[in-house]
Amino acid sequence: MKTTDNLILITGGSAGIGFEIAKLFSENGNQVIITGRNQERMAKAISKLKNTCAIVSDVNNAEDVEKLVAQLNKDFPKLNVVINNAGSANYYDMTVPGINAFDKASEEILTNYLSIIRLNELLLPLLKQQPEAAIVNVSSIVAFAARANSLPTYGASKAALHSYTNSLRIMMEDTSVKVFELMPPLVDTEFSAAIGGAANGIPPKQVADDLLTAMQNDEFEIHVGRTAEIFNNFFPLSPKAVLAMNGKTE
Repeated sequence: MKTTDNLILITGGSAGIGFEIAKLFSENGNQVIITGRNQERMAKAISKLKNTCAIVSDVNNAEDVEKLVAQLNKDFPKLNVVINNAGSANYYDMTVPGINAFDKASEEILTNYLSIIRLNELLLPLLKQQPEAAIVNVSSIVAFAARANSLPTYGASKAALHSYTNSLRIMMEDTSVKVFELMPPLVDTEFSAAIGGAANGIPPKQVADDLLTAMQNDEFEIHVGRTAEIFNNFFPLSPKAVLAMNGKTE
């Protein structure tokens, strides 16, 4: 997959992993569009980025998403890369009475899974028109290994996203759209501060660097940092072997 001369949409691009991806790709000959809910944070991010514009949009809001897609089709008809980075996490003990686990889980499933399905579905017609295109779904190490006592339904949402991404990749094989999954471990961002990201997380730039390299090499499942260790230790079957078990050959 080419990693220059792309027109890239990054949801949740004003901070953390999304910002570092925007920074790296915009500095490497790509035009970038970032989205997010907070106008002030978006403006602050744009002031630090090259070749980047911002659109205020909430991935959880159906009306916002429809407006975003209409604007992209009208003003950015050469859009060829979508990076689904926006995410939500609730840190709680789901065994505590009155914690509202259902409401927390509903938010996470919507943000981390269902909103991605909606946006991908609406943008696939545009992406399929491009000679070369890509979807990148940002999941997590917790899709493989649940984190005890803090992220009970965040992990479930990322596991769902992982399964969906595998299916989408297979379905897109005969099109111009390549499907990548970026799977970081704990990262040092504001998003992960509550669970020790500052002390134990890797730099978000490392995640962005690994994505760029993987896209260049068409490595579709990107195990960043400790994610590779977890995967290799507990999932001995390669992705190709899993595809073969499900009746799919390459």
